[in-house]
Amino acid sequence: MTTAVAAPFRFFSLQVLRTRRLGPSSVRVTFGGEDLHAFRSDGCDQSLSLFLPHPGQREPAVPCELGDNWWQAWRELPDGVRAVMRSYTLRSLRREPDEPCEIDIDFVLHTPAGPASRWAARAGAGDRVLLLGPAVADNRAIRFRPPADTDLTLIWGDETAVPAVSAILESLPAGARARVWLEVRDAGDIQDLATEAEAEITWLVRDADAGGGAEGSPMALDALRTAQLPPAERPYAWIAGESGCVKQLRRHLVGERGIDRRRVTFVGYWRHGLSEEQLRERE
Repeated sequence: MTTAVAAPFRFFSLQVLRTRRLGPSSVRVTFGGEDLHAFRSDGCDQSLSLFLPHPGQREPAVPCELGDNWWQAWRELPDGVRAVMRSYTLRSLRREPDEPCEIDIDFVLHTPAGPASRWAARAGAGDRVLLLGPAVADNRAIRFRPPADTDLTLIWGDETAVPAVSAILESLPAGARARVWLEVRDAGDIQDLATEAEAEITWLVRDADAGGGAEGSPMALDALRTAQLPPAERPYAWIAGESGCVKQLRRHLVGERGIDRRRVTFVGYWRHGLSEEQLRERE
């Protein structure tokens, strides 16, 4: 399937190759497909749209044969037929000589489970999905873009941002300085992250009764407010996760830390109390 949509993005027809449980709350799904020869991305936090089938369907229902008109036709399909669409971040792309291309996407498993979480928990080899992703390496769905003069990188993310943060850390060169906070729901979700940078990584295990949502995570705010940051003249910050928390952290970095707002990238991956469908209806 090679249908173009809006350059530099296109649909990719994929199937599950294998899965691996990363912790109590996350599973890595590896996908392959002939279309992946055209997949391109040079970003560390490449955003993707994944279309999943409903139970009983062999493949997701998306009228991608309509080209640029697919979106409206997809929305008009019945709820029980229309493919489930969710936004994810690419964890990794493997493109080896003489080997089929593969991509990894890490899924957060929720309780109670939503449709994507249920699909990921049961995914098996051969399951088919559709991906709307980049055919051009540098595209607008990449947000991590530190200025060339950055002398300190500040990163915060919740469990939904761990894949992007992992890729970001892998990309940082030796000698780069980074201060990282990652907030997860279970100590079993803590991962060993590889990097050549001089990175101090703090894992925060969230109390299930700690609250959060629209007012942000108290643990995240407290961790950043009390942190002693190394001196830097040109810091860059990347924060991603629950929308309310991200906004609070951005206000702290700009208003209390004095970081230039143009050097703070903030991305709301989800919003407390709202499904992705409800979020899209508000856009």
